[in-house]
Amino acid sequence: MTKKLTWIIWGLSASCVSLPVLASALKSPLGTNGIDALKLHQPPYNLIGRKIAIGQVEIGRPGMFGWDKAVSKNRAISLAAVFSRNGPAKSNSGVDPHAYNVAGVMVSQDKALPGVAPGARLYSSAVGSTKNMGQPEECLSAQHIALQNSGDVRAINFSFGEPLNRDPRPEASLDGKALLTLCVDWSSRVHDVLYAIAGNQGKGGIPIPTDNFNGMNVAFSSRRGGVFNKVDVSNLAGINQGASGRLAGKEFNLDGRRAVSLVAPGNNISLLNPDGKLNKVTGTSFAAPQVTATVALLQELSDRQIRAKQPNWSIDARRHQVMKAILLNSADKIQDIGDGLRLGMTRTIIDKQNQDWLDSDAYKDPKIPLNAQMGAGHLNVFRAYQQLSGGQWQPSAVVPPIGWNYRTVDVGASADYTLAKPLKQGSFISISLSWDRLVELNDRNKNQQFDVGENFRDRGLNNLDLYLVKADAKTTDAGVVCSSISPIDSVEHIFCPVPATGNYKIRVHFRQKLNEATQPYALAWWSVPE
Repeated sequence: MTKKLTWIIWGLSASCVSLPVLASALKSPLGTNGIDALKLHQPPYNLIGRKIAIGQVEIGRPGMFGWDKAVSKNRAISLAAVFSRNGPAKSNSGVDPHAYNVAGVMVSQDKALPGVAPGARLYSSAVGSTKNMGQPEECLSAQHIALQNSGDVRAINFSFGEPLNRDPRPEASLDGKALLTLCVDWSSRVHDVLYAIAGNQGKGGIPIPTDNFNGMNVAFSSRRGGVFNKVDVSNLAGINQGASGRLAGKEFNLDGRRAVSLVAPGNNISLLNPDGKLNKVTGTSFAAPQVTATVALLQELSDRQIRAKQPNWSIDARRHQVMKAILLNSADKIQDIGDGLRLGMTRTIIDKQNQDWLDSDAYKDPKIPLNAQMGAGHLNVFRAYQQLSGGQWQPSAVVPPIGWNYRTVDVGASADYTLAKPLKQGSFISISLSWDRLVELNDRNKNQQFDVGENFRDRGLNNLDLYLVKADAKTTDAGVVCSSISPIDSVEHIFCPVPATGNYKIRVHFRQKLNEATQPYALAWWSVPE
């Protein structure tokens, strides 16, 4: 690798509410000024990711207590298992402080520096030295992690990547065709796992597999006035922010497809090193695992609701497309002034040019679903909890102001979700749609697993569109209030003000077929009723 990304995250348990603890919690990336995850660790929520399996793939691996000398004096991080590629890890081999820091972001049980999901089961694989391995071995490692916990791993973290100059293709670019990128999109679907991928950082760093369609790429924020609310300057700028043609396709997706899904804290974050000493880190490496571990908190909630046979809950809540739609739709964009019209958002996130979401092409152009620098906005774990708690609702009946769904739509057809209550004039509505690019494995030996020497077939991305329409509109184009109609992205996202109090419906339309005639999708919505 030409460059290593290094980042970190921490939080403080707020079980005792002394002033020093409160002050620490406010400084923590996991507190209210960061991703607001610590609240969920406490009653009445009690969500820490219990029994939920998540994964980690990196060049090295975190040390495991009782197995590796490097962590013999530090029990803060408990791991479910560690591997070397797709085999068992050798004691004291491949242990890496960066991987340990990243693991700490997710599952640290240290009282002063807890992870986002301290109760989750983390499986970690080290790919090994970059001298004698490449994308096939990285894919093998990811697949091995996806198959752990009896094949039930809900999210996998990539705080590493491949530079284009190591890709064997001639004139390699970020066109979604690199082996590792295809592997991520294939595994997302086949293993039903959400990949959280550290966003490319700096000139020529680790762009592959940030050109994936089915995972989430994470950029990182820094603090202003104590609050994580600005895209950090060392993230790559978007195409419109002065990138030269020389860089297009090298560090940015071809055709202007948006690469960043979310922003999470990543500047000057305190984490524990293997020896138990404090380390301050910066980078997307430490933002991505916050998203990975957030999935564990949300999945603990889902499993709890499913076990209790709650109405409007099903195992669809486990699907990676649903998690992606929930995380996108609950992200912070513009701070709510207290009247709820901006969906209770807790901060205004600004880009490197100090512009907010409402200044961006993503807000103004229906063909652009996400902001080039901040994606859908800043990760907010408590709001993601609220979004998921709305439950699953089918288009066959009226739906509540907040909810989600997973189902299929046929080519040329639409699914209409009619909101049960009139929407309030001047309020914002947020709607997110997520679906997969179809990547298949060319499985030469028919063992239904990727093996080194095999490759993938890209069958393309079906084109779905998303609309907010007046409830009495009869045709697809009539009564459209807001739309998201990108021809190239695997998400659509609407964040728009309601022009007049009245009845509305959300429409998912399958416009154009590139592979199968039936397309599974996930939808999440958040609105303000009159």
